[in-house]
Amino acid sequence: MKRLLLTLFAALTLAGMSAQAPGGKMQYRVYGVAFYNLENLFDTINNNGTYDKEFSPEGARQWNGHKYWSKINKLAYAISQMTSTTTPLGPAIIGVSEIENKSVLDDLVAADAIRTWNLQVVHHDSPDRRGVDVGLLYNPRFFKFESVTNHRLHIPSNEHFRTRDQMCVTGMLGNRRVSVIVNHWPSRLGGQEQSSYLREAAADLSKHIADSIWAVDPDRGIFVMGDLNDDPDDRSVVEHLGAVKHAKDAAPHVFYNPFWAVLRDQGVGTLAYKGAWNLFDQIVVSGNLLKENSGQLDLQYFKNVVHNHDFLIDTNGTRKGYPLRTFSGGAWLDGYSDHFPTEVFLKQAVMPKR
Repeated sequence: MKRLLLTLFAALTLAGMSAQAPGGKMQYRVYGVAFYNLENLFDTINNNGTYDKEFSPEGARQWNGHKYWSKINKLAYAISQMTSTTTPLGPAIIGVSEIENKSVLDDLVAADAIRTWNLQVVHHDSPDRRGVDVGLLYNPRFFKFESVTNHRLHIPSNEHFRTRDQMCVTGMLGNRRVSVIVNHWPSRLGGQEQSSYLREAAADLSKHIADSIWAVDPDRGIFVMGDLNDDPDDRSVVEHLGAVKHAKDAAPHVFYNPFWAVLRDQGVGTLAYKGAWNLFDQIVVSGNLLKENSGQLDLQYFKNVVHNHDFLIDTNGTRKGYPLRTFSGGAWLDGYSDHFPTEVFLKQAVMPKR
């Protein structure tokens, strides 16, 4: 009997995650699309002699195998908890940032907590001076990878500026071809206003990538996700990316930002600084993935969440209530990340059997 139950469960999950609507009339397959800033996921090898040295056994953080594998296993556990009754195998797609190379992602997906999910890795080396990149993990049961392109941010007024490339991954999610643009926009170093032009340029690049896709494939669903280093109502996101607060205002080729209300109406953020919460870790959804602009059987966005689970929260001193990070003030906290993960959920209706 146990073997029969396991076989039935495997058949159901391989067929797609599903949920029964109230009244039993319509069934839905549900897909999660998530983002997680992994906070300086470096290996222990000093390859470039500059920032990388800090994350080596001889560096300031004394970054050794014990600390590295503890972080890998903690991040894997955090990802393993990004499940629900309708997504028992976690998100179909997880964008990530602050990773040193493909090797650390290979170690992450092979960790015990998520090994059986068989997550696949998409990675590209960026020219960022800190040596960090963005990447993407996906579950091949639910997302059928097709292609990836990488896009460099050029700042005409600062030809020596180097940051993370924007990664655009395309494939089939349910019955819909989608593209996911993974970002880690320039930081607020030097001041929020003084550095705003860099994030505005990054937003322009994301919008350009999306518009170029729509010029060829108007029906393509697009997600812009990442650590944007700005909040949902900052100029880069609102004016340059063109993301609106309310779904009713999002035309098919306009972005809807469900995390705007999370921060400003609910007071929930993904990172904290000097007692104030920000929500930099956003997943912005194209209007053609909204119920208002799609057919009944199309893939549709329906909710979002900040994964601020208790185990991800620091309980000590001045850091109490903040994300439990890896280091603070030079001290190793053996934590997860200084950011909470975020996720959006989409459903695809399945015609009931007659």
